[in-house]
Amino acid sequence: MSHFDVFNGDADGLCALHQLRLARPRAAELVTGVKRDNALLARVPARGGDSVTVLDIALDGNREALLALLGRGVRVEYFDHHHPGEIPAHPGLEATIDTAPEVCTSVLVDAHLGGAHTAWAVVGAYGDNLRQTAERLAGRLGFDDVQRDLLRRLGECLNYNSYGDSREDLMYWPGDLYLALRAYEDPLAFAAAEEILPRLERQRGEDMARALAVAAAPETASAAVRLLPDAAWSRRAVGALANHLAKADGARAHALLVPNARGALTVSLRVPAGFAEGADGFARRFGGNGRKLAAGINDLPHSERDAFVAAFLAAFRRGA
Repeated sequence: MSHFDVFNGDADGLCALHQLRLARPRAAELVTGVKRDNALLARVPARGGDSVTVLDIALDGNREALLALLGRGVRVEYFDHHHPGEIPAHPGLEATIDTAPEVCTSVLVDAHLGGAHTAWAVVGAYGDNLRQTAERLAGRLGFDDVQRDLLRRLGECLNYNSYGDSREDLMYWPGDLYLALRAYEDPLAFAAAEEILPRLERQRGEDMARALAVAAAPETASAAVRLLPDAAWSRRAVGALANHLAKADGARAHALLVPNARGALTVSLRVPAGFAEGADGFARRFGGNGRKLAAGINDLPHSERDAFVAAFLAAFRRGA
């Protein structure tokens, strides 16, 4: 019998898997991809008697593949925090899914394990732009300001690394990053011993300098749209830029669009609390998904760009 670990290649997916396997080691075939490559379950060649663990992958976008696995007699353990749609009732599925805005998959795994490796949940929460959650967990562990800053930088850089269309866009393939993390129970030790964080920080700084020079157009008092150029640096920087804008210009909703290799636009959304519609609900109008405050669309056709922009500005206006 075989086991498969299927995980989103971002900081949250990496840190969720790392916690789980530190606490419950087992041989597994890794299935992962770039952050926006969420339809991963269809790639799992599991058969009856095999098992699969899924981390930080939206169930709604993998429903058909999940039902096929369950139908073949595969047992599936599922951890996620994105909108799932209807969760299948099946004896072979054990689902831990919570869409609360202050929760990410690393936090769900941390609770599931009774806090066995909370430091890595701190990294995952920082990477998923859940700073208050990360600070709460870091406080529980007694980390000082210097340690918290290092964990924040690590989480943000692991998350930055996941953005892109292909291996060629990324600095590190997520599967390789996980294998590097696997040797470390302590994320502070990992950050100090490996060259990975300094290398990611250097590249992230270069990419962000370019991204920050892209002006919003169009924009209103409560929403802003940015179209980034068709370049590897913009595909890498789009998530970091979105999170930066959510902090620096946090009263407004932000939509970042970047051309992708599939002839469409990838969209990152950040929406503050207080609007009638969250980022996830708006993204689902255009085939995307996510959370209340952060969501994305993998492939927005260029022909729908104007309609998307008009709908975005209308949805996220003062008093909406």
